[in-house]
Amino acid sequence: MRNYTLFRLDMENRQIVVADTGFVVALLNRADKHREAVAKIYIRYQTILLPQTVLAEVAYMIGREAGTATVVTLLRSLPTSHFQLTALLDQDVKRVSEILEKYADSRIDFVDASVMAVAERYGIRIILTLDQRDFRLYRPVHGQSFEILP
Repeated sequence: MRNYTLFRLDMENRQIVVADTGFVVALLNRADKHREAVAKIYIRYQTILLPQTVLAEVAYMIGREAGTATVVTLLRSLPTSHFQLTALLDQDVKRVSEILEKYADSRIDFVDASVMAVAERYGIRIILTLDQRDFRLYRPVHGQSFEILP
């Protein structure tokens, strides 16, 4: 399946946001029903933090659907994209455990909790995700809620 591509557009915008898996997969998959909406948002932000946990989940999903060659293309294109890889720090891992424990009844998953922890570490309010439920339930330490795009 060759429906996957990574946009490489340069726009001036200094605001930093964090991406979740669904956003990235929709951006890469030309057949995804959300692609047009996420592409418009992607070009608005010069720097989009991509937690390595999200990259792992994206690579798994893309690889399963489109094959290893597509994952290799994705990985090679990251340095020229708007995405900036971000590793989890010890403090993030601790925060992820706190989020998972506090929201255990809501079944927020590990990757979503890692996106939340990274956003808190950087004081980021905007999350790029298609997962409205989990991110709307969560109350970050630096504000009442996240702004969810699209």
